[in-house]
Amino acid sequence: MTKDFHRIGLRHVGVIGGGAWGTALAALSASDESGPGDTILWARNAEVVESINHHHINPLYLPGVPLPPALKATGDLAALKDCDALVLAVPAQTLRQFAGQIRQHLPLLAPLVIAAKGIESSTGLLPGEILAELLPGRVLAILTGPNFASEVARGLPAASTLACSDTAIGAALVQRLGRPTFRPYLSDDVIGAQIGGAVKNVLAIACGIVIGRKLGDNARAALITRGLAEMTRLGLALGAKRETLMGLSGLGDLVLTCSGHQSRNLSLGIALGEGKSLSEIMGARRSVAEGVHTARAIEALALRHGVDMPICAAVDAVLHKEAGIDDMLAALLARPFKTEA
Repeated sequence: MTKDFHRIGLRHVGVIGGGAWGTALAALSASDESGPGDTILWARNAEVVESINHHHINPLYLPGVPLPPALKATGDLAALKDCDALVLAVPAQTLRQFAGQIRQHLPLLAPLVIAAKGIESSTGLLPGEILAELLPGRVLAILTGPNFASEVARGLPAASTLACSDTAIGAALVQRLGRPTFRPYLSDDVIGAQIGGAVKNVLAIACGIVIGRKLGDNARAALITRGLAEMTRLGLALGAKRETLMGLSGLGDLVLTCSGHQSRNLSLGIALGEGKSLSEIMGARRSVAEGVHTARAIEALALRHGVDMPICAAVDAVLHKEAGIDDMLAALLARPFKTEA
C-alpha cells in the first residue's frame, strides 16, 4: 500500500449508495465522534443529494431521521477520488457495475468496505470475489451484521462484524467507523461474514411465509434453527469459520432479519404467505429485497458443493420455479427424521 493508514487515520471516507444503509453509514462516519476528517456520500438520485446538502435529511430512504450537517452528498463519483476509504453500500446485484465505475473514475488504492449482502445471481460470486476479479490489488473489508439502517442512523445501540484479511487496515477501519452506539467487531473471516449476510435473507423470506401462512411460533423457531444449520454447512464448504456463522454476521443477523418488522425480506415472505404474487409485491416497492436474487445463487452454490439446503431450495422454487407454497411446505415436512448433530 502507498499510504500509512495508521498515520492518516482514514480521515476522508466516501460512501457509494444513497439508500437507507448507505445514508446511515455515511451519517455514522460524519458524526461528531469521528474527529478530524470528512465524509462524502454519492447518491444516484438528485433529490437525495439536494435534500442531504440543504436540509440534512434523506426523505426517500430515511424519512424523519436528521443527518449530521457535516455530511455532504454528491452525484459525481469523481468527487470521491481523494478518499482514504470507500464504503460500497449498493445492492449486491449491481456491485459489478459499480466496480467498473470505480476502476474508471477512482484509480486509488484505498480499501473498499463492502456493505452489500448477497450473492451475484448470474455468476454465484460473493461480493468480495466480484471486486477481487475487477479491482485486483485492493484491500477488501466486509461490514455486515444485525443492523437496521434507521436504528443505526438514529444512534440506537448496534453491533456488527468488520471482516478484513489485513488486520492492521481492518483495525483502522474499526476505529474510523466505530462509535459508542455502533460497535464493529474485527474478524479475518471474509468468507463467513459474506455467507451469513447472504443466506439469512433467503431464510427470512421463508420465515415470512411461515408467518403469512399462520403456521405458528414453533414453526418459525424451528425454521430459524434449521436454517442456521444450512447456513453453517454452506459456509464450512466454502472455507468459512464456524464461529463466524455463530456470531453477529451469521446467527445475529439471522435472528434480526427473521424477527424484525423492518426486514424487507421478512415482509416479502409474509406477503407471499398471505397469497400475493412476487410480481405484485416487487412492483409496489422502492427498496430491494436481496433474498429474491440470492435464493437462485445459493441453490446453485449448494448443488455445486454438494450441500443439503432444503429450506433455501424451497424458497428458490417458490420464487423462481412457480412451485406452490403448500407443496413446498408438505415436501419439507415429509423429509426423513434425522439426528440433529
